[in-house]
Amino acid sequence: MTVDAVLDLERRERIGLTEAILCPGKTTKQITDICASVNTERQPLLLTRLSPEAFEALPKDLRASLDYDDLSATAILGKLPPAKGPARIAIVTAGTSDLEAAREAARTLACYGEAVTEIADVGVAGLWRILKRVDDLRAHPVVIVVAGMDGALPSVVGGLVSSAVIAVPKSTGYGAAQKGETALRSALSSCAPGVLVVNIDNGYGAACAALRILGARARSG
Repeated sequence: MTVDAVLDLERRERIGLTEAILCPGKTTKQITDICASVNTERQPLLLTRLSPEAFEALPKDLRASLDYDDLSATAILGKLPPAKGPARIAIVTAGTSDLEAAREAARTLACYGEAVTEIADVGVAGLWRILKRVDDLRAHPVVIVVAGMDGALPSVVGGLVSSAVIAVPKSTGYGAAQKGETALRSALSSCAPGVLVVNIDNGYGAACAALRILGARARSG
């Protein structure tokens, strides 16, 4: 175990969510040491915000053992569990530019054996696109909605489905979009009751919220 990191290896037993490694600010050696210290037989290790440059700087043997996805900037060490069954979570993006956070959520959920249904590019600029998928959305207990710009899509979805809706404001857009601040305020100000909101670009956090919701459903029978 590297002296620079004390991993929370009992986190899953305590709250149902395992330790994940946020990579920005960590040196190549620190990331390498952390990966070497973890036993992935029970649960794969998720590394988030691992840039392509940081990935390429890792030792060759470690790179070969990582499942790296450059779109989401995530890497997974260890074997993914098989899917538990049909997808219980839908991940929706307003536009193609919102896919990074959506894929981060999907990759996080894959570490727990949760299949997802991904529905891309259905933003409110062409409202018919999301209306065509309403029946698909209603089939999922949880819907994660990623939207930048004006961040209107989570409110629309929240008014169409009874599922738990988790909004991920995305730093997509320019000018008044203010790197996701506008989408964040829009989600927090939603008039659709019960829409949950995570931080800007936080696909990982949205996935963890979805897992908590599903866990609560399972415990309640």
